[in-house]
Amino acid sequence: MRILVTGANGQIGSELVEVLRERHGTGQVVGLDLNPPPTATDQPSRAPSSNAPFEVADVRNREALADVLDRHEVGSIYHLASLLSATGEQHPDRAWDVNMSGLKTILDLARSRPVEKVFWPSSIAVFGPTTPREDTPQNTVLDPTTMYGVTKRSGELLCRYYHRRYDLDVRSLRYPGLLSYKTAPGGGTTDYAIDMLTQAAAGRDYTCFLKPDTRLPMMYMPDAIQGTLALMDADADALSVRDSYNTGGLSFSPEELAATIQARVPSFSCSYAPDERQHIAENWPSSVNDDAARTDWGWAPEYDLEATTADMLDHLREGTPEHGDVAEGEHEGATA
Repeated sequence: MRILVTGANGQIGSELVEVLRERHGTGQVVGLDLNPPPTATDQPSRAPSSNAPFEVADVRNREALADVLDRHEVGSIYHLASLLSATGEQHPDRAWDVNMSGLKTILDLARSRPVEKVFWPSSIAVFGPTTPREDTPQNTVLDPTTMYGVTKRSGELLCRYYHRRYDLDVRSLRYPGLLSYKTAPGGGTTDYAIDMLTQAAAGRDYTCFLKPDTRLPMMYMPDAIQGTLALMDADADALSVRDSYNTGGLSFSPEELAATIQARVPSFSCSYAPDERQHIAENWPSSVNDDAARTDWGWAPEYDLEATTADMLDHLREGTPEHGDVAEGEHEGATA
């Protein structure tokens, strides 16, 4: 049985596909996205091998997805295709359609086939202004203020419903902002951190679109990938959460990140010009409590802010990141 990854060209998808193929073999992992994967000419480091199965399809197209699942004999699915927070506010109808229709199509098809597990990412965007901002509990008030957050909370409830009603093994994490040096961010409010590090590595200053003291949960991509795989590897009986697990990694503000960068790049300077994304960020937690994930399946991030910054800068300095075109609606980027 093969593994299907939707949104495979995105920030998470491109790195998850690579790790899964290392684990299970290139031919065992099928990528799916609106556009073909990068070619060796366009982006050598991200181009898959010639025998890597890949499908070009819209996740809302039930017939096309059914054909992919059947033809490749898919046994597990990582459904990452999504429209993110800032982009979703610009196109709320499309965000609802892509995020919710795509998820329900995947769940419907999975329950009628021999699919063992489905992974779907949620986000800190499910929280809101009345949610406790510090050490946000696993079970708390959820009042999202963006269409992206609305779709993520609705998706959590849908996943839990399919588990209870149809015994479909759906698993989920509430990702914070994700940091990666390999691919471009996809329209998230937490994307300032990647932009700041990229500019610093190139010897340029940066103007941040959030206020300097806006603390948000973050996570380095290696931790996010390993956490996702650890959850999928866990015994189903050990899982006490069937909507979505809180997962914390880092919590820092733009000024804290800038100071950490300046310790390594003394010439770097950061200024601030908050825009509409500041309002989104103010409705999200500054840190989350992830005790349930740590207890149930051993969640334990490895990277702190200093280690993340050092590793990001080292890789970014090796060359300009290959930030190709991002197809709107089919990428799970920073997930916030």
